[in-house]
Amino acid sequence: MNYLVFRLYGPMAGWGEAAVGGDRPSALHPSRSAILGLVASALGIRRDEVTALDELRQALGVGIKSYTGGELTRDYHTAQVPSHDRKRRFYTRRDELDAPKHKLNTVLSSRDYRSNGYWVVALWLCGDSRHDLAALADALKKPVFPLYLGRKSCPPAAPLMPTQVEGTLKEALDWIFPPLLDDTKQDRQWLRMGQYSHYCWQGSVDDLGDYDGVQSRNVWDEPISRVPWQFGTRQEHQLTLPVGEE
Repeated sequence: MNYLVFRLYGPMAGWGEAAVGGDRPSALHPSRSAILGLVASALGIRRDEVTALDELRQALGVGIKSYTGGELTRDYHTAQVPSHDRKRRFYTRRDELDAPKHKLNTVLSSRDYRSNGYWVVALWLCGDSRHDLAALADALKKPVFPLYLGRKSCPPAAPLMPTQVEGTLKEALDWIFPPLLDDTKQDRQWLRMGQYSHYCWQGSVDDLGDYDGVQSRNVWDEPISRVPWQFGTRQEHQLTLPVGEE
């Protein structure tokens, strides 16, 4: 098969999970919804373009290799937001803050981030799409909207370097990108990579290969609608392999 692979690295990333109350946890690797959102941003698809987003969701398969999930960082977060007003639409953050002071509310939350995480993502076409892998690669190189790692405060700190690869899903996820530092050994030390690599993918259990120890679980990261912010469940397969046996 043909795959489009790219890397994600940043000093801060926030891969949102189910949030209760004021706690905003972060997963150890990007969710499918986060990857689809990143690609949609690169293509210039807005959140209210429901048809285009749904087409992208049905067309793309996602696989991820986590070299390191990074270190946990927690932020006590405060933000001022205006009261809901059906008669007024806020287009920018400045519009929100220009609202009358008595209509501004303070929202408190504790947000988790992953610091110095490094991931490789593989995309493949599994349905009809107006965009082929070459068009997706061009968009990731020159995105229409800014890209970020889960949250807007977390921009990528290295080029994504989207590359088309022909082979198996395992070969695609094992694609070697140029080191962030002088060599790969320094990368492993600086990023504090462990002795294991973690794979996550959708599809069949054996899509990665004939391995023992594959675990499957249901995750709630299938985007249904970006307008009311609704997500559905899907099955994700995971495998952990020692470095050197990848």
